[in-house]
Amino acid sequence: MLYRTIDPVRVIETARLLEARIADRFPDSGLRKVARELIALGEDIAQGAAALEAPVRWLRVLTAVTVLIGLLIIAFVMTILSFDRISTGVFDFVQGIEAALNTILIAGLGMLTLTQTEVRLKRRKVFAGLHSLRSMIHVIDMHQLTKDPAALSADFEPSEHSPRRTLTAAELLRYLDYCSEMLSITGKLAALYAQSVNDEVVVQAVNDVENLGTNLSRKIWQKITMIGDVGTRG
Repeated sequence: MLYRTIDPVRVIETARLLEARIADRFPDSGLRKVARELIALGEDIAQGAAALEAPVRWLRVLTAVTVLIGLLIIAFVMTILSFDRISTGVFDFVQGIEAALNTILIAGLGMLTLTQTEVRLKRRKVFAGLHSLRSMIHVIDMHQLTKDPAALSADFEPSEHSPRRTLTAAELLRYLDYCSEMLSITGKLAALYAQSVNDEVVVQAVNDVENLGTNLSRKIWQKITMIGDVGTRG
């Protein structure tokens, strides 16, 4: 079972190691600050995902009480049925059955509503965490946005408003690779929610966040490939 579930401790350890690697090469960069924030966010998500595995006890108690009250009402309705007189016994029986069915239906709907309420409460917490992850993914993407491998070409001419580029090909390669690794970690953190909450809506939302990170990572690897092409031409 060790390799069948995602261990949040290992994920956070990986994020810490990545932050240390970024600090070795780019100690004063904004990317290092983002890596630190990713560690803090990962710790929050790990705690939140673990808490979602436990049932909402007060809601479970309320559901049980609702079911018990419904059963007591049904029992009460059955006790007031009268068969003392043949002329009214059948009528009373039909009325009692109708009342009992209505009570069962209302109790069932109430129980279903309370059960879905627990799922909705957990979904809301998951969506809040995924929103933070989605924002983090876009922040990571912003840090690699101006890292253009074309600037490494000998015939590249910067314009007046071109961003300042001081990274060598090797440094740019490592920078982009770190961004890709950070995006991969965000996907693993999102998967913690799907692992804790067995719900189709949650799984779909997690998949959307993972796909966002994967698509942006694919763009980064296109840049990494371009660096190799520039190096080959050089």
